[in-house]
Amino acid sequence: MADQSFAGTGAFQAELKGKQIMAKKTKAKAYRERRAEEQKVLKKQGHRARLDKVKSYLKRYFIDAMGGMAQGLFASLLIGTILGTLGGYIPWAPARDFLTMIATVCKNDFVVGAAIGIGMARAMGASPLVMYASAVVGAGSYSIGLVYDKLAEGLSVLAHYVPGDALAEGTGKLIAGPGGCFFAVILAVELGMLVSKKTKLDILVTPIVTIAPAMLLARLISPYIAYAMAELGQFITMATTYQPFLMGVVIAVVVGMILTLPISSAAICAMIGISGIAGGAAVVGCCAQMVGFAVISFRENRWGGVVSQGLGTSMLQMGNICRRPQIWIPPTLAAAICGPLSTMLFKLECQGVSAGMGTCGLVGPIGVITATGTSPMTWIGLVLCCVVLPGVLSLLFSEGMRKLGWIKPGDLKLE
Repeated sequence: MADQSFAGTGAFQAELKGKQIMAKKTKAKAYRERRAEEQKVLKKQGHRARLDKVKSYLKRYFIDAMGGMAQGLFASLLIGTILGTLGGYIPWAPARDFLTMIATVCKNDFVVGAAIGIGMARAMGASPLVMYASAVVGAGSYSIGLVYDKLAEGLSVLAHYVPGDALAEGTGKLIAGPGGCFFAVILAVELGMLVSKKTKLDILVTPIVTIAPAMLLARLISPYIAYAMAELGQFITMATTYQPFLMGVVIAVVVGMILTLPISSAAICAMIGISGIAGGAAVVGCCAQMVGFAVISFRENRWGGVVSQGLGTSMLQMGNICRRPQIWIPPTLAAAICGPLSTMLFKLECQGVSAGMGTCGLVGPIGVITATGTSPMTWIGLVLCCVVLPGVLSLLFSEGMRKLGWIKPGDLKLE
């Protein structure tokens, strides 16, 4: 009996030990699985965090900074162009001379560069001292460029140009403009914010750290930016001259879509120095987006939407586009049709920042009048390509899409 009891106890203990081992294995397996799941979650969170960081940098540099650049351009070069154009139509000499004087100041290279520097710095959240120093960086980086031979065919570069250099007879300067400001001011703001309000000598340290490295960068890269932007602008202009239909479609659609995106079409047009009939196609594409959205969303947004989109910006529809991308089709098709009409029939022209403004404050149409003139054909083309046809075509396309159920009531409602 004692042996049987002992044997039974031993079997029970062995069974218990086996269960304990199995429980430990199960617990260890569960722990490993939980750790693997946690690692997977952490990896996903890390990936999301890195992606969010990349998105934040993209927003900071290509949306906020370029938006600030556009505002700086608007407050200087663009306003100067508008006032100069208006001054040309005023018969009273004192008023005409006064507006011409303002226009001359507004269009000065140093003034435009400083305005861009302040605009970008403010958009990037710079402290006051960094912002003021960024004005210096903007003025300098905007004005650095190249000296070229005016008599040579094509772009014949002779030397680098920095403000203060004398130009020999038969030569001209080609400045980096907004493209030079973009890189230099970004570096200035980032470095300046690293030291801003960190030392007791902030009034000295912050401007030096903000200005010196950024101006060194501008001195090194601005001449090449000037060359690249000039070549790109010339290529677009020549391509549009030789292929007015195709390039009319491409430029009108691309620049118009950039206008609606949270990116500055005005800054991009200023960077590449777009001009001629290519600039005219860009204006038409921007107008098609703004007028088109104003018209097709009238039943949702009424007259407030007409003013805010037609004279403001079609960017207001970006949230709706993200939810219902198909609402972008009508104004984009209208741009694709009006672009070639501008380049092939009416020969509308525009240049620089005005080409990327569309009907915002009527800046685009004013730029077209300034570059093309005031002939009857220009006025007819301006009214048709920038106002009438974009509105009519966008409405026709949108009504067809509404009947098909592709656009539903409320899809274009501004919040």
